[in-house]
Amino acid sequence: MEAMDKTTLQVTRDEILSGAIQRAAAQTPGMVLLSEADFEASLQSILIDHPGQTDIWVFGYGSLIWNPAFHFDAKRIGKVYGWHRSFCLWTSLSRGCPQQPGLTLGLDYGGVCSGVLYRIPAADVVKELKVLWRREMSDGAYTPRWVSVSTAEGRIRAVTFTINRSHSRYAGKLAQAEMAQVISKAVGKMGRCSDYLSNTVESLKNVGILDHKLTALEKQVQAMLTR
Repeated sequence: MEAMDKTTLQVTRDEILSGAIQRAAAQTPGMVLLSEADFEASLQSILIDHPGQTDIWVFGYGSLIWNPAFHFDAKRIGKVYGWHRSFCLWTSLSRGCPQQPGLTLGLDYGGVCSGVLYRIPAADVVKELKVLWRREMSDGAYTPRWVSVSTAEGRIRAVTFTINRSHSRYAGKLAQAEMAQVISKAVGKMGRCSDYLSNTVESLKNVGILDHKLTALEKQVQAMLTR
């Protein structure tokens, strides 16, 4: 029960807009939040390359699949080449704590990644991207960028969040055994790190995506939890 009692934050639209998540991040040792100027510059760096009055697509590969928190009007399955899903980001807030950091997903260089595309209608682009930025860009651990996504309906240009390799929270390429040890033990204000992994694997399966590496990692973590 002690681990469950630590769950005090939920990634909901209301929590994001209220600033609750930002305040929690600001109180986390070692986290340095982006200034409002840097936050706005990050958002504008994407919008400057987006034609006005048109829809925008967002590519999700982790928790955005099971909890997007922003409004959208359509979604599709897609695949990005040149990037892969990886537990490469340390967290001392969401799924870990300063004494026992956890790991969350980032999109790192190389390989291929299947995920879910969300379409934000033109009229809501700025409003919804601000919600998404508040969720993902607290401290600059991600680098937002445009990617080309292959879908059954053709290629789609979309925004996604790739890992910032120069950030202090970048974990690099960890061995599966080390990832499993961390994920099996870490608990943060948003819950167990192992639940984050299980939710991602299950959500991917629900949309017809089987990530063999994540599935193998989940089996190893579950075995550790059982022991």
